[in-house]
Amino acid sequence: HARCAQQHIPRIGLSIPAIPERTAGLLSGGPSPYRYLERYLHMLEDAGAECIVIPCNTAHYWFDDLQNVAKARMISILDATLGDIPPSARHVGLLATNATLATGLYQKKALARGLTLIQPEEAGQALVMQAIYTLKRGDKTAAQALLLPQIDSLIARGAQAIIMGCTEIPLIVAGHERAIACPMIDSTASLVRAAIRWYEAWPDTAPL
Repeated sequence: HARCAQQHIPRIGLSIPAIPERTAGLLSGGPSPYRYLERYLHMLEDAGAECIVIPCNTAHYWFDDLQNVAKARMISILDATLGDIPPSARHVGLLATNATLATGLYQKKALARGLTLIQPEEAGQALVMQAIYTLKRGDKTAAQALLLPQIDSLIARGAQAIIMGCTEIPLIVAGHERAIACPMIDSTASLVRAAIRWYEAWPDTAPL
């Protein structure tokens, strides 16, 4: 933990809400966000970024392509999250967007680690998506009413830990963690911890 202002990590951020919707781009024939992601990646590099993270799980469909054109180090939210799964948990629930599930982003990497992923059933996944969009509209209470039963369902089906594999899901769950009967893995928090570890190991940690 930083003890003074000078010990905080220097960071450069871009928040671009106008990037085309990732799920629509993958599943519904919407515009691909890739060229926007690549443009803003290079903008971060031009601003001096030496390590880049993308706090969107679905956008990691394009991670390898972006990594191929990046000069900066990139850290995968998928690897960071799976690395935070407790060793005792071999059956892991996954809450994510339709596109993240359909493209198998977590499934491929989880299999390589010997993990079995448990996804919501079709009706439950529709409610997960509804919860995500409900939070985006600003109604957290309604989003919780939609999402929390899906967490209970995953646990009933054998989940020993659950990945919150979408930025909105930890925001929906916030305040209810103690009532949930298994560890909840916040993918955004996992990515942040991985970025901090990279910075702490970087040979030049002087201010920009």
